[in-house]
Amino acid sequence: MARTLTISTKGMEYRAFGRTGMRVSVVGLGCGGFGGIGSVPELFGKGEDKATAFALMDRAWDAGINYFDTADSYGGGISETIIGAWLKERKVRDRLVLSTKVFYAIAEGPNDRSLSRRHIMQAVDGSLRRLQTDYLDLYVIMEPDPSTPVDETLEAMNDLMHAGKVRHIGASNITAPQLREALAASDRLGVHRYQSVQNGYNLLDRSIEDDILPLAAQERMAVTPFSPTSGGLLTGKYRFGEMPPAGSRVDLRPKPYQHLMNKRTFEAIDALRAAAAERGLDTGTLALAWVLSHPAVTSALIGPRTIEQFKPWLDAVGVHLTKDERQAVASRMEAAAA
Repeated sequence: MARTLTISTKGMEYRAFGRTGMRVSVVGLGCGGFGGIGSVPELFGKGEDKATAFALMDRAWDAGINYFDTADSYGGGISETIIGAWLKERKVRDRLVLSTKVFYAIAEGPNDRSLSRRHIMQAVDGSLRRLQTDYLDLYVIMEPDPSTPVDETLEAMNDLMHAGKVRHIGASNITAPQLREALAASDRLGVHRYQSVQNGYNLLDRSIEDDILPLAAQERMAVTPFSPTSGGLLTGKYRFGEMPPAGSRVDLRPKPYQHLMNKRTFEAIDALRAAAAERGLDTGTLALAWVLSHPAVTSALIGPRTIEQFKPWLDAVGVHLTKDERQAVASRMEAAAA
């Protein structure tokens, strides 16, 4: 797999965003913690407040991060509202690659959760209003919608592009067969294709290596993995048998990580910690560098909750692992967990 062209500026690296002509920083700012913890209603209000979110966006921007990712459902709309206020104040909209997502409900009506034409047309206007912008660089489906025909979703997205509200479209949490179906449908209908794919990818979850990554490389799609450190597990801050730190992602939202909270996982993390120490790196730095060094990856989404948490992520930008080095890290973890 050939690496897309990389350009460095002031310590940050920028890669081509698939076929779009855009270039994005190799780390993007995931804004799912602004005003809540993702799209979970019971956690709305438990994320970063406006002042903290502003400080995080300022730090990201100062570091050269030009790619921000959110969703209309994050924090029940609060994430987009905070980003919109920041954009209005900082006046950097034309230099930022702004992505938001659609599918989950904010309201509670029967038509407020889907990828139907009706929901998409309503949702995009809500996102534009909250973000205080008249266009989105990237509009992403949060996940496929089995209740709506793929053709209907793609034609609605295509209409948004022709209307100037959306410049490119992408898909998240999608399987390779679903992505192939969507790409084939776009070609059959003569409408715009998904230009990016955003699934989870890290040393504890390598499932996209088998199909999504090769497919994306073949189709020249951007790949923007989320959870590159598995909710912080791969930073080494959690210990087996101990309660997670109060307020941490695993503490607030344990369900997505329950299957990983076992001795084998933590033995693998110990091996990663040792490999990082041998290189003089933070554990999380090596974990993120491992993701960024895959030739099909465009930009990995990070979600720091404090200014201090930026350092290991930004350090990863300068760590370039070869194919053999990546395999050595992964093999060492697998052996430790065997």
